[in-house]
Amino acid sequence: MAEEEKTSEVPEKETMVVEQSADVKSTESTSDLENSTKPETAKEKPKTDLEQMREKFSKLLLGEDMSGGGKGVSSALALTNAITNLAASVFGEQHKLGPMKEDSKKRWRKEVDWLLSITDHIVEFVPVQHTARDGSNMEIMVTKQRKDLLMNIPALKKLDKMLTDCLDNFKDQKEFWYVSKDANESEKGVQRNDKWWLPTVKVPPGGLSEESRKWMQKQKDCANQVLKASMAINAEVLGEMEIPENYIETLPKTESIYDRFPFLQTLASMFQWLASWVVHRVCTHGTLPFYSLLGFSVNKNDLTKNARDSLGDVTYKSLTVEFFDPGQFLASVDLSSEHKILDLKNKMEASVVIWKRKMHQKESRSSWGASAKMERRELFEERAETILILIKQRFPGLPQSSLDICKIESNRDVGLAVLESYSRVLESLANTVMNRIEDVLYADDLAQNSSENNTKSSPSDQTQGNKTPNGTPTTISDIMGWGSDQGENEITEEFLDNKLMGETTNDMFTRKPTSILTNHIWKS
Repeated sequence: MAEEEKTSEVPEKETMVVEQSADVKSTESTSDLENSTKPETAKEKPKTDLEQMREKFSKLLLGEDMSGGGKGVSSALALTNAITNLAASVFGEQHKLGPMKEDSKKRWRKEVDWLLSITDHIVEFVPVQHTARDGSNMEIMVTKQRKDLLMNIPALKKLDKMLTDCLDNFKDQKEFWYVSKDANESEKGVQRNDKWWLPTVKVPPGGLSEESRKWMQKQKDCANQVLKASMAINAEVLGEMEIPENYIETLPKTESIYDRFPFLQTLASMFQWLASWVVHRVCTHGTLPFYSLLGFSVNKNDLTKNARDSLGDVTYKSLTVEFFDPGQFLASVDLSSEHKILDLKNKMEASVVIWKRKMHQKESRSSWGASAKMERRELFEERAETILILIKQRFPGLPQSSLDICKIESNRDVGLAVLESYSRVLESLANTVMNRIEDVLYADDLAQNSSENNTKSSPSDQTQGNKTPNGTPTTISDIMGWGSDQGENEITEEFLDNKLMGETTNDMFTRKPTSILTNHIWKS
């Protein structure tokens, strides 16, 4: 009996050990699950400002090449892309007139200050007067922030604050509201430019009040002021960037004499060497370029660019007429789409570059009749620049041209990259705010027009029989609609078109274009 009790105790101990091992495994599995969930919860925690700054500047240092293989872009282009991407993520969904989200505003202020802090270390040496301990004065060189950055960075920050304040001013307005694009047709408002992805604007049946209308116009003027100032800074910065050689290579070229007769290249080189040797041996006055009297260049790579091929025959003839009118020129050109406008801008910029290079080449070497040709090219170049100014004033939200893109991609100056990208971002945002304000004013004009038509065709007027509102008998002109109402409707439609376009086509084209570089931030 005692042996049987011992044998029965052994399995009980074994079962207890198995249960304990199972408990240990279960606790280990639960601990493993807890450990596996810990990294996930750690990833969900928001990053600190220091971690975000490290990540952002690491990408800038690597040139957006996270492999570290040295195939990244330049520091200037990486900084340009960083500012552009930041603005797109913050302002990309700004489809309504209203204050920015608080977290978006804080993120914009914080990260743009990080990127702009780089310019604090871009310095230049300037001379200053220093007084020594013995009282003697001496001139020493000290470091100071570069002049263009010292002037433009505070100006751009002020424009940035003006735009955000302009959006904050719409916080308490209640005279217009937005309807979703998925709403019923009866609830939808009127879309100004067929932009179906934007919410439509609704105003009261009688339109905005006179006070609100004046206030909206004031906000539009503020946004327009920011737009002009940012355009001026952006144009000035792009003008300081060098024209890259890869853009010059894309310009149309005239066929060289050496392309037709290759053996002339060898003869010209031999003649140049012989003339240089003879002059050196006889006069010892250096080389005498006798070959220049032949009228062609020895350098085969220095091919003459052709502005006619860049513009096209029709555009070239319209631009080079004796009596040139910018309004008539733009009226004769098809500007019905954004693509055609951008194509015209690219052609004009290419022709300006070609004419400037030709004038520079003519200044380096004189020839017969060169002065007359230089005057004509200078005149044509001024006309093309006038057209470019009008295009920029008329279409502020136009995409970048081929020349601008090449300049930005080839730029190596970090300071110019910051100024260009920051001003371009503010220009785009100011143009967006102006378009949203114009949407509200357009809806207000339509509401006023419809209310005026309803009052004119009210039942009380129709019960007067065949009499006009003045009590006079109805004439055949009134029946056919030849009275004053039609003139008023035409004036109203013209007024709506002028409000929509900003100004009439004739006024815009005939007035003398003012340079956008003369606009200042503090101008009212």
